[in-house]
Amino acid sequence: MSGRTLAIVALAVAGVTALTPPASAHPAPAPDRAAALPAVRPTPLEQPSGPTFAGPAVLRLPDGFAPEGIAIGATAYAYFGSRVDGDIYRVNLRTGRGRTISQGPGTGSLGMKLDARGRLFVAGGSGGDARVLDAATGRVLRSYRLQHVPAFINDVVLAGGSAWFTDSVNPVLFRLPLGAYGELPTAATAVPLSGDIRWDPASFNANGITATPDGRGLIIVQSGTGLLFRVNHDGVTRRIDLGGESVPNGDGMWLRGRTLYVVQNRLNRIAKIKLDRRATRGTVLSRTSDPRFDVPTTIAEFGDRFYLPNARFTTPQLPDTSYTAVAVPRP
Repeated sequence: MSGRTLAIVALAVAGVTALTPPASAHPAPAPDRAAALPAVRPTPLEQPSGPTFAGPAVLRLPDGFAPEGIAIGATAYAYFGSRVDGDIYRVNLRTGRGRTISQGPGTGSLGMKLDARGRLFVAGGSGGDARVLDAATGRVLRSYRLQHVPAFINDVVLAGGSAWFTDSVNPVLFRLPLGAYGELPTAATAVPLSGDIRWDPASFNANGITATPDGRGLIIVQSGTGLLFRVNHDGVTRRIDLGGESVPNGDGMWLRGRTLYVVQNRLNRIAKIKLDRRATRGTVLSRTSDPRFDVPTTIAEFGDRFYLPNARFTTPQLPDTSYTAVAVPRP
């Protein structure tokens, strides 16, 4: 969620209104057979426990869609957000068929996460907002204005009883505290970042976000420097010691036990890092690429696979530009 999208922020600072294609500029890639995509709510039973899933390895998304975020829950459906206009597109991982389930607000939908109640939490990019949708119907349950200054709300994680959002151009996280029964709050809380992180206003800063293995903190990646930071819930950061390694162009992240996967978007690879329990130290174990990668941004897991949308930052973004997401074996 970096690179050419920084231009969006620059336009906002200059007071220029960016023109984006209308939603009608995103034709569906194939007849959807809407009946084949019924209302879905996550259940704990469908997610395969081993290498048994064999859906399409390449998912075609609508032309001009410009994907960035992906979310997958317990069922075989992936949700993608458009950075053009914020549309949400749902794809059946077993068949590859998909359809738009929610029309966007005209600004981007970037990082996304699903909770166990079938709600989709969406980072609103240059719109400076966040939304929570019903993943079954696409209905917006609640919207939140997070920033009133130029912003880039980039990614989200569900951790510690809250939804946490990064802002790549302002040194702050935003927290949506969820009630004991998952109730959505009326407003978000700003949590300023302090400690080890050094903010660079000329670069992309906090981007991807996930939880620590011990569940007591958060991890963020600073895209411009490639550094990882452990973040306490009060916003105090501590640099994670990678033994001299870094993850430049770090974007979406996925935590699996004590193994952290970091997508390095313009480098077209996934870094695999073994962390200690508190996420104070880590060792880079491998970096995996694939010839089908074309600037992947975010990552989600189903079965024995990772799915990554190709944002194609280095390709002109036109109404007829083709976009895909690809599945790779989990490294």
